[in-house]
Amino acid sequence: MTSDSDQLLFMSTVAESDMAMDCQSQVRLKQTEEGLQLILPSVETMSDASWADLWQQFKHRCHGSDRFWQVPGTVHLMAGDQLLDGLKLQAIADVLNDVGLRISRVYTSRRQTAVAAATAGYCVEQQSATYSLHQTPELSQELTEPLYLQMTVRSGVEIRHPGTIVILGDLNPGGTVIAAGDIFIWGRLRGVAHAGADGNRSCRIMALKMEPTQLRIADAVARAPETPPIEFYPEVAYVTPQGIRIARAADFAKTQLLLNS
Repeated sequence: MTSDSDQLLFMSTVAESDMAMDCQSQVRLKQTEEGLQLILPSVETMSDASWADLWQQFKHRCHGSDRFWQVPGTVHLMAGDQLLDGLKLQAIADVLNDVGLRISRVYTSRRQTAVAAATAGYCVEQQSATYSLHQTPELSQELTEPLYLQMTVRSGVEIRHPGTIVILGDLNPGGTVIAAGDIFIWGRLRGVAHAGADGNRSCRIMALKMEPTQLRIADAVARAPETPPIEFYPEVAYVTPQGIRIARAADFAKTQLLLNS
């Protein structure tokens, strides 16, 4: 097994003088205790190197003889502040697939990259812009702007965001949404939803149709009733001293107006 310090460095150009470039400006494939990480350089450290330059050399190295990973294998893509659309994500996936690797999760500080990765079907964790690629990924303690997704979160997909998550679509069984803020599902909630993941018990989970596998708000946990309701209507899950309660959205709104008046 290769140690954490062992890694392949994929240079942005093939010139000998570039061998002295700081590792922050390189695309790196690194073996850690958590698995294989593909670490993209920060936008600020790329200098004049273009995306095409980086990936031509990356493809050359991937198909070389100095491979240290086992196949088939999975990769955590540490995208940092790189802005990746669907085409770039597919280009990365194609190179990795050629050498027996596949992307299992994408870590990013860019909301656009998070949207593109989630839409492509990857597990996604959006982090704060101050995240360092040398640190263990953690959720930010400060809420960021909401993450809006127009998609169905399918089985096996997990989405994490250090703020509120709004999904225009369904959360299928086997799918997971974890937010430091609130969760809004403009569709059917049938998977696992965890709001207030950093411990905020005032967060809420809202859905047009509430059929969850599990609901979590901070440290409170609730499961779906064994007998499904006869009819569905928009509902809100919130925390009370007795645990998580679910109320009709209209009734909940009236209650909140009375409490705040």
